[in-house]
Amino acid sequence: MNSLKFKIIGLISIIVIATALITAWINIGTQKSLLFKFAEQNSRVIGETIRNSIITNMAVGQNSEVARILEKINREPAIEGLRIFDESGRILISAQHSEFGDLINSAELLAYRSGRLSFEQSGPEGEFYSSLTPIRNARTCHACHDPQQDVLGILSVNLSLDVLDLLEASGKEATIYTSLGTVIVLIVAISCFILVYVDRPIKKIINGIDRVEQGDFENAMTSITSSAEMSQLSYRFNQMVQELKDSIEARIEHEREIAINQEKLSHHEEIQDMNITLEERLKEIEFLNISLEERIEEIEEANFRIADLASELEDQNTTLERAVDRLSALYKMGLATNSIMDIDRLFDMLIRKTMETVQAHYGYILLVNKDDWTLSLAGSHGIPNLVGKEGSLIPIKPGGVSHWVIVNSEPLLIQDIETSREFNKLSLLGFERQSVLCAPLSIKDEIIGTITMSNRLDDAPFNKDDLDLLSTIAAQASVAISNTRLYEEQQQTYLSTVHALVSAIEASDTYTRGHSERVTRYSLALGRHMGLDTEALNRLEQAAILHDIGKIGIDIYLLHKVETLSVEDMDRLKEHPSIGDRILEPISFLKGIRKIILQHHERYDGKGYPNGLERDEILLEAKILSVADTYDAMTSSRPYRAALTHEATIQEITDHSGTQFDPIVAENFIEMCQENSFGISLSANN
Repeated sequence: MNSLKFKIIGLISIIVIATALITAWINIGTQKSLLFKFAEQNSRVIGETIRNSIITNMAVGQNSEVARILEKINREPAIEGLRIFDESGRILISAQHSEFGDLINSAELLAYRSGRLSFEQSGPEGEFYSSLTPIRNARTCHACHDPQQDVLGILSVNLSLDVLDLLEASGKEATIYTSLGTVIVLIVAISCFILVYVDRPIKKIINGIDRVEQGDFENAMTSITSSAEMSQLSYRFNQMVQELKDSIEARIEHEREIAINQEKLSHHEEIQDMNITLEERLKEIEFLNISLEERIEEIEEANFRIADLASELEDQNTTLERAVDRLSALYKMGLATNSIMDIDRLFDMLIRKTMETVQAHYGYILLVNKDDWTLSLAGSHGIPNLVGKEGSLIPIKPGGVSHWVIVNSEPLLIQDIETSREFNKLSLLGFERQSVLCAPLSIKDEIIGTITMSNRLDDAPFNKDDLDLLSTIAAQASVAISNTRLYEEQQQTYLSTVHALVSAIEASDTYTRGHSERVTRYSLALGRHMGLDTEALNRLEQAAILHDIGKIGIDIYLLHKVETLSVEDMDRLKEHPSIGDRILEPISFLKGIRKIILQHHERYDGKGYPNGLERDEILLEAKILSVADTYDAMTSSRPYRAALTHEATIQEITDHSGTQFDPIVAENFIEMCQENSFGISLSANN
């Protein structure tokens, strides 16, 4: 009985039994409390039900039914007594006729007067639960009872507790059996657990210890996996056995070595010779160590040199990469400048690309006006106060960077303007300069302006490489500006020639003289009113000037014919947009206006010529040109009719809005005429 497992099982059994007893005692107490609450609730419900039934019968005058109801309910086994008494304690009605007129027992009367309407009491018949329910004098009872009387009677219901005792006994029995079963199951389960997870592993370890005592280390190892703790214990035991085995084997080996060493000591002279040889070898090793340290120092010095060379090489690579990036930027800028023929776009691109390349905060181009010795702003970026102020004039005077570059005809680098007293820190363009690059723009050795970059984005000063790069860009820009100006001059020369031809055709007819100029003026005014951009206005201007160039291919007799035109004549005249398109086809820079000229007689409803286009198929510029052309034609005299008044012409345009003319364009034209924003005379042209 001194076994550990019996002690553990016994202790756990005592704890389980005690726990089960306490739980059963608490459950029985709880059941009893619930049964009493159940009795109280049932008693109150029965009382309320009987009172309501009595009030109902009394209200309809069936007072005799009250006694019958009490007798009927009193037959229930759980009802011990049922009666009605007044506030003095005298029984008015009872389920037992023998109680009529008797006094109620003092316990119930005292309970009612103290306000305790439910309570437990005992009598000769046993224990029962009493419930008192007052029957109030309702308004329906005033016909038979004094209205001043508040309580007509008190209903006393005695509920026997014998049934509840049976239920309580049954609950106790179930609780006891349940607790007993639970205790048995727990004890059996815990016993099995201890036998499997504690007793059996311990027996295995004891068996292993016995084998260790016998020297059987191989079979002394145990393998226990029943639990993590036992597995750890088994592992530690096996480790201890292995260490013990190794220790014994090491001791045996040590004893063997001692025996060998004792044998060697017998040869002392031989050992001394070996010591001398060993000392010589140690000296050689020391010498080799000194040589090795010298070699290591040489290698470290070589490594330092290699590191310095690597740093220099990295710097050179960085410089080379920077040079490649700048050459790439120059190449791309050269391609871009050669492809742009618009001078304003060229200036804008030059400033933006140069600022990106040299990482500048501000950039601008100034052009020289030799007549009044001033500079005009051709373009800028990064200077907020100059947005939209291109063309502003700046005087050329000492203290300015551009003045110095123009006078000396060479580029300028100012790394820190604070140290240069010759130049003003505050630019005339409204910003403070810190570091500045400026290079001249020249055509055929004549300086036409300057390109300036100011203040690096990283606040570092510009250097000589930046100045060389800007000088190269300025040289490229000068060539591009020269080419662009030549291109614009060629365009202007050609347009002037064509315009002269158109004017010659119009001059041959007094009725059409000045038609193209007026149509151009009306078209541009309407285009500006509708918010067209600069490029669209340029296309519109050129198209308006040349819109009737196709009439060069029309017989001049037909153009000057006074009589009414025949159908064949009209068909021939309708060919002039197509003829104009073919005339301008070889001229590449007029490609954008050919469609406008071709479509300026198309109608919004698709009934125009030459291709019957409609709505959004017609260019906006062509729609504008159509309204302007029609307005001038109607307000001008013709051989076959007189000129219409301005008001009549506006009415015609209004009437044909949505058919011949785009309604939006027509509405804008009428609105512009009402404002008279393009300065036309309100009378007909003569």
